[in-house]
Amino acid sequence: MIITPNKDFPVPTPPAISPLAAQMGDSPAPLYARVKQMINQQIANGTWPPHHRVPSESELVTQLGFSRMTINRALREMTAEGLLVRMQGVGTFVAEPKTQSALFEVHNIADEIASRGHRHSCKVIILCEEAAGSERALALDMREGQRVFHSLIVHFENDIPVQIEDRFVNAAVAPDYLQQDFTQQTPYAYLSNVAPLTEGEHVVEAILADANECELLQIEKGEPCLMIRRRTWSGRTPVTAARLIHPGSRHRLEGRFSK
Repeated sequence: MIITPNKDFPVPTPPAISPLAAQMGDSPAPLYARVKQMINQQIANGTWPPHHRVPSESELVTQLGFSRMTINRALREMTAEGLLVRMQGVGTFVAEPKTQSALFEVHNIADEIASRGHRHSCKVIILCEEAAGSERALALDMREGQRVFHSLIVHFENDIPVQIEDRFVNAAVAPDYLQQDFTQQTPYAYLSNVAPLTEGEHVVEAILADANECELLQIEKGEPCLMIRRRTWSGRTPVTAARLIHPGSRHRLEGRFSK
């Protein structure tokens, strides 16, 4: 028997297949891995270039038909691998290739960003005078209670936060530090003129960002970060003690040495 449609009982049109779902194929890989493969393919073929907004979890659930847990795992893993950037309250984006800094050298972050053909900007959160506590006094080889200048600055690369610079400065070495506009020149550039660097010390740690750091860097709570504790000297005089915090998913350190 052949059933023909009529105007009272129309045959439903099959649902359209999402372009993303069409790329999933019949891979035997776990579902979350198939989602990662699909996203990687979109990135590799240039369909989703750096800074492209990735569909939200809800959108991907609708387009691919997988559970939210599956989609969330894929996005979390790709963020940890540095392929995606998740910004709180904004969305998920395709990452630029990881930025890098020289491990054994001290550079101006604005110059590093410009060398990659990108735009540097920053936001000054704190710029004030404080009395040195025991930790700062020890780091700067001064007496507890002496004057230090404190600056907290967030540096951006193409509007994406890539570094928190939490710096304490020996006020006797750079007395005009608080009068500077650090949106126009970095503390590094200014201090290089008034107290040229002759020696530096780096200590690198892996940390979990606290709530305030996550907010400043626009990352998810508890994301791993790279922290550099840096001290610098001009001649025999300590100049600065700083903490430089980078999101681990957006940054790497690189060093080369010979003997």
